[in-house]
Order: sequence, then structure tokens, then C-alpha cells
Amino acid sequence: MSALFEPYTLREVTIPNRVWMPPMCQYSAAPEGPEMGVPNDWHFAHYAARAAGGTGLIIVEATGVSPEGRISPYDLGIWNDTQVEAFRRITRFLVSQGTVPGIQLAHAGRKASTDQPWKGGAPVGPDTHGWQPVAPSPLAFADGHPVPTELTVAEIQEIVGQFADAARRALAAGFEVAEVHGAHGYLINEFLSPYSNHRTDEYGGSYENRTRLALQVVDAVREVWPDDKPLFFRISATDWLEENGWTADDTVRFAADLRAHGIDLLDVSTGGNAARARIPVGPGYQVPFAARVKAETSLPVAAVGLITDAEQAEKIVANGEADAVLLGRELLRSPSWARHAARELGGDVHVPDQYHRSV
Repeated sequence: MSALFEPYTLREVTIPNRVWMPPMCQYSAAPEGPEMGVPNDWHFAHYAARAAGGTGLIIVEATGVSPEGRISPYDLGIWNDTQVEAFRRITRFLVSQGTVPGIQLAHAGRKASTDQPWKGGAPVGPDTHGWQPVAPSPLAFADGHPVPTELTVAEIQEIVGQFADAARRALAAGFEVAEVHGAHGYLINEFLSPYSNHRTDEYGGSYENRTRLALQVVDAVREVWPDDKPLFFRISATDWLEENGWTADDTVRFAADLRAHGIDLLDVSTGGNAARARIPVGPGYQVPFAARVKAETSLPVAAVGLITDAEQAEKIVANGEADAVLLGRELLRSPSWARHAARELGGDVHVPDQYHRSV
């Protein structure tokens, strides 16, 4: 049997295959009013298509734990019950197709309040639905970005509580997997890296201090997230900087800490925290980072990064480099990628009754 289409169980949740969809923002929610941050028909159609296409796990895009935690004014949120009710429509359909619904809980930190990427993605101000970003230190992400407000300790603790509240709502919305976003230069990643964290209090300086927020968030979420449901953590395994950045060695060390605090799987990506970093992009370029974590720790991992064809994905799982693969852009191009890959590899995948004539 194809390794890619073997079921995978974490805690008491069984995911039907190893073809997973990572969080990919759609920047398509209303930016203001009662529908702010609420998933709409576009989000339903987008996720439903990938579920009908056989994807085993779908992790809904970075979802703000507060209005100020969104990457853009057009992002989804999960800070109120209106959002919860709208998400239920999506999770019900995913479950009906045999797909496990997951959600990424996020705070964008200093990279918040930007425009939709097809409009350039530049920072936006209050006159265009924007707000003042916050961060561990008053350091702008890049030229043209505002200097964020440095968070106080009390404000940090408030954000920890917002993650816990978001997890409670995610459970009520029908999600079976939650993921804490600690990657790509957003708030938690900003605290982890010495490149973006210049604090001198208990949240900055040493490795133990810089990882404090991440572990507090994980503890707060794990406390409200049921014991029978898995909790993921997405990490940027490296800042891709020659010095003064978060490194692969840090990631391996941190993976053990995350395991001890109740994380069940590390979703391994890279980059996003340093605008000037040079990243050697190529097919599967991030897979070695996942493979190293898997080889050197007991924490399961998922791999990402220009994984595009069935044979490539099969080898990653079969060779033990990762426990699953997350296909981003390829699933945007081909919603039924899992079904096509199963046909190529001789694997079994769910096919809706309405589509059986296509098998």
C-alpha cells in the first residue's frame, strides 16, 4: 500500500491519509462590520473543494485570535460567536467527506495590518481598516513598515488568554485539530528569534526567555483543548540568517520542549522573519529540516515546501523524512490532487458518491 495513503492517528483522531492542506490565507473576509473576520461563501467553496478532492486534513488559514492579530483586515478571525457559527458550516462539510478539519490560531505581530497581496500587500492605516501593529520589540519588519508598539508584560498575558479563548471557540466550531502559529515572522516567531526580540525582561535575551511566550501559549491552549484531540505547532526552522537568528539547532532543541508541553506534531516551515534573508528555494527545500527533527527527536513532523508530485510526496513519507506532507500551492492549482495521486500510486482515497463515475 502507498505510504502516502496510510491513515495516521494522533491521540484519538485518525486522519485518513498523509496528504494535508496547510494554512493559506484567502484575504477574503469582510474588513469591518458584523461580518468582520467571518468565513463566507468563498471560504466554504474553497475548503469544500479540497475535501471533496480527498485531502486527509485541511488546516484552515491563519485565523486571528483578536482583530489586531490578523495579518490583514481581510483575514478570518475566531474571537466571537458569529465567526464560530459560520465555521461550523465548513467543518460539518469537511467531516461529511471524511476530511479532518483543523485550524491555525494566529497573531501577526509586527507583520499585521497589511493589504491584500494582489493589491501589493503594503501596510495599511486606520483610514483603510488598519491598526497599529505590536511586537516584542519596536523594530519594523522592513522598510516601509511601521515601527510596532512594544508589548508590555500585561499585554503579553492578555494575548496568551486570547489564544486560549480562540481554542475554546475552535472546539465549539467543530475543529478536531488546532495549530499554534509560531512561524513566518508573526508574533510568536518574533519572540523566538533574537533577530526580532531585543527585550531585556523575562521574555527576551536567553533561549529560555525567548521561548517563554510560545510555551505559555501552548500550555494555555492545551489546557482547554481536549486530551483526545491533537495540537500542532507551526515553526520556521530557520530565519535563513548567517548570525543572530533562529537556527535549525534551536528548532531541534525546541521540539523537545514542545513535546513536553503537549504538542503532538511539528509543522516544519522556514523563513519569514527577516526581510533581507536569502532563501534557496527549490523542490522540497524545507523537507530536510523536518527530517532532522524527526531523526533527532520523538516528535512527529509534517513537511512543506514545493512538494508538487505524487512520487516526490510518497518518497518523503516512505523514507521516514516526515509523517505527512502539506501541499500548499499545488492544492490551489489542483483541488483533487489527492485523488489523482491515489490513482497514480495505487492508494485508496475517499471519493464522493457523486463523483464515482470519474474513478
